[in-house]
Amino acid sequence: MSRLAGWALNCLYVVLFAAASPWIVWSAVRHGKHREGFGAKVLGLAPRRDGDRPCVWLHAVSVGEVNLLATTIAEFSAQQPDWEIVVSTTTKTGYDLACKKYADRAVFYCPLDFTWATAAAMRRVRPTLLVLAELELWPNLIAAAKRHGVKVAIINGRLSDKSFRGYRRVRALVAPSLRRINLIAAQNEETAERFRRLGARSETVHATGSLKFDGAQTNRRNPRTLALQQHTGLEERHVVLLAGSTQEPEEQYALDIFHRLAPTHPELKLILVPRHPQRFDEVAALLDASGVSWQRRSQLASSNDDNSREPAARRWRVLLVDTIGELGAWWGTAAVGFVGGSFGSRGGQNMLEPAAYGVATCFGPNTWNFRDIVGQLLAADGARVVRSAEEFDAFVRQSLESPELARGLGERGQRLVLNQQGATRKTVELLCSLHSEEPIAHARKAA
Repeated sequence: MSRLAGWALNCLYVVLFAAASPWIVWSAVRHGKHREGFGAKVLGLAPRRDGDRPCVWLHAVSVGEVNLLATTIAEFSAQQPDWEIVVSTTTKTGYDLACKKYADRAVFYCPLDFTWATAAAMRRVRPTLLVLAELELWPNLIAAAKRHGVKVAIINGRLSDKSFRGYRRVRALVAPSLRRINLIAAQNEETAERFRRLGARSETVHATGSLKFDGAQTNRRNPRTLALQQHTGLEERHVVLLAGSTQEPEEQYALDIFHRLAPTHPELKLILVPRHPQRFDEVAALLDASGVSWQRRSQLASSNDDNSREPAARRWRVLLVDTIGELGAWWGTAAVGFVGGSFGSRGGQNMLEPAAYGVATCFGPNTWNFRDIVGQLLAADGARVVRSAEEFDAFVRQSLESPELARGLGERGQRLVLNQQGATRKTVELLCSLHSEEPIAHARKAA
């Protein structure tokens, strides 16, 4: 990318920033967004790295991508123990989770795609390899990496139908950045072909599978899930309906179902995990108005410290999880699960986590962000699509009244996840080959 093109993008970003400034200011005041990391985002003031060890800079946008990196970091550390690993993210929730999850790594906000910010960050971090999770095509960031001799990779690459159509309209702008990328590890062959059609060099594109399969926990008795069960007083006799990564009106749907089924299923518990923290209070108000016995996850911590003799689980029939980064462990408590973001316009959320635990899993009809995974789950008869609140109700009711059918559904979903694991090893082998003299194509054959 020429410097003239880079500055043209700067001007475009400034115009877009000015147009969005009222919303940005409102979000900062109302929800506390965009307040932190100004120096890193706008000026590129990432942590200054000392020493001359090779370094991989991993970028994850938000919470989902931050969690996704866990298996990649572990595998990369095992294969390249002498390398330094740093992690950047874009959102505050992603940053907070990364600081907690990767406390032994340098974590910082990724610079916005201004030429001066990306160049400054490259000078300070001095990475050997820049790795972008899923799809982060920032032209100035990629160009800055190439000017500094840094190889660039996309891992777990995905392109939904909507994204592909959008990028295809501006292919002339997208193709130069894709041609600069040294490796694109796509989730499947369909996505790999889409990258090629948008201008990526064929020899750099590989279908490695989805990292989400590898990141999925399959053991319900893992330490985090056991700790949550003990903390909340959940016992084996309890039957948990969990609605995770929800958006409006999915919490209301789940709550209505709970109201109808709770009188005849006294062991039923409902756990709600909204997708966005700014909606915690909104969902709390919904629960207040419902008349159910409910508790906040954050307040349950303090109430357990008061030496109350009342078992924790008796203090709630519905639990609102108002904490970040715990959903993966909460799925391990569920018998029946609904994956949110699938009745609205968000395109769904990760349905592999509940399936991996053997949860009887359902989701709404709008799951285009996970079309390939949904297709595999449905083909294996390991999940169900519910196209309305009524179908959601019928699914939960059947799961409670016919537990053997629910168990069978969960077991088939779990079996699919186990059979699909292995993408992390293939991806990391390709990443490592970028730093070696071995051509990528040879590494692919060896994998």
